[in-house]
Amino acid sequence: MKLSSAQLDRAIGVVVASAAGDALGAGYEFAPIPDGLVPEMIGGGLGNFEPGEWTDDTAQAMAIAAVAADGLDLRTPEALDRIAQGFADWYANGPADVGFQTAEVLRLAGRTPTGAEMAHAARRVHERRGRSAGNGSLMRTGPVALAHLDDPDALVEAAMAVSALTHHEVVAQEACAVWCLMIRHAVLHGTLPSWPDIEPWSPKPTYWGDVLSQAETLAPSAFTNNAWAVGALQAAWSAVHHTPVPAPNSCAHLVDALGTAIRIGNDTDTVAAIAGALIGARWGASAVPARWRRILHGWPGATAKGLEKVGHLAATRAEPGHHGWPMIDHIDYTGWQAGGTTLVRHPHDPGVWLSDATALSELPAEVDAVVSLCLVGRRQIPDHIESVGFRLIDMVDPTANPNLDFTIRDAAETIAALRAEGKTVLLHCVAAQSRTPTVGAAYSMLRGVDDDRALAEVCSALPRAHPNRAFRTALKRLADKEIRD
Repeated sequence: MKLSSAQLDRAIGVVVASAAGDALGAGYEFAPIPDGLVPEMIGGGLGNFEPGEWTDDTAQAMAIAAVAADGLDLRTPEALDRIAQGFADWYANGPADVGFQTAEVLRLAGRTPTGAEMAHAARRVHERRGRSAGNGSLMRTGPVALAHLDDPDALVEAAMAVSALTHHEVVAQEACAVWCLMIRHAVLHGTLPSWPDIEPWSPKPTYWGDVLSQAETLAPSAFTNNAWAVGALQAAWSAVHHTPVPAPNSCAHLVDALGTAIRIGNDTDTVAAIAGALIGARWGASAVPARWRRILHGWPGATAKGLEKVGHLAATRAEPGHHGWPMIDHIDYTGWQAGGTTLVRHPHDPGVWLSDATALSELPAEVDAVVSLCLVGRRQIPDHIESVGFRLIDMVDPTANPNLDFTIRDAAETIAALRAEGKTVLLHCVAAQSRTPTVGAAYSMLRGVDDDRALAEVCSALPRAHPNRAFRTALKRLADKEIRD
């Protein structure tokens, strides 16, 4: 299946937003929730996590995503063996926090289990305990949807098989299948699903239709019993469904819905991780704020960039995209700079450089942060320099940048945050023609410069500056919304 650029952004959003929800909820798990809480990545929690560190939810999802990123059919014994080994590797690393049921299965399965051996261990745990429908397989299921976007029947089979590695009770497996179908719809269509959108492939349609209907009818606060699969699914769907979509920056729904999920309380990281997979599928990775992406990290030593890589490859069956991203070390943009490299200081802040992509090969010595508005290779920016990327497509077509206003403002606010930390920032796109002057002007507006003057003076500093019509209109909208506030 060939995915559009916007669909790929939404596919990547499944893993990025789920990890963000996980890390966001980690500090509030099974703790009293203050009235009106606006959650942030405070760290702490049951595993004493660092701010921005994801928990067992995303660690296990990464074990699945790594296999999906190699293009494997997740129903096959080879894929299930590799996923089981990934779980065992993670568990052997001594995770700070892991669910009781999953821990019992992994201990019983041993250090080098096959998929069949781990599933057998899950069955034994179920027989011993009499139940095994915890939320521990639902929280990690997002990557399964990405591996089978083109085949909903295969998706259902894969979701249940991957769930069965640790959760023998069928209702937990079915919950994973239903949630994956919902994620699939959102990635492909850019809308949240209604029941008829997934009913043709859902297991036990009467039961699961009622489960989702109840979540749509009752307030999120009704689903505090969310440590089991059905309660967690209902909590996540109720949070997403009942959170209003703000206008005009609709993608702020992602942040708001994760806040709603966490305010339900109890298993906050897991409910937010589950909700994040769906809300990320709806709005895309470009709707996840950079202030979160900058600090996201966790097992197996990955960051947000690692999440983006496996999300893309899982959705494309291991096929790199434009320019060979995310598997290429350097992207050659020299053909776009007919007049040579552009590298100038920002007219309203000398601590910000404005450039094209070729300047990355000879960064000014003082630069210690790069904000990229185009794709860059894995080794194009030195490791000791912080790199923050934004998806901003230089096209007028509104479908190319569904989150346009948010992205421009988020990039400008990121520059401001980096500068407040004392960093010298280089802002670039391919040719410093459209994207760089747009975000450069938005940054000036944050500093109190009038929007017309901001754009005119930033463009004057760049020899080829000519922002496209959609970007100019977006800057006017941001000015009307009092971007300075």
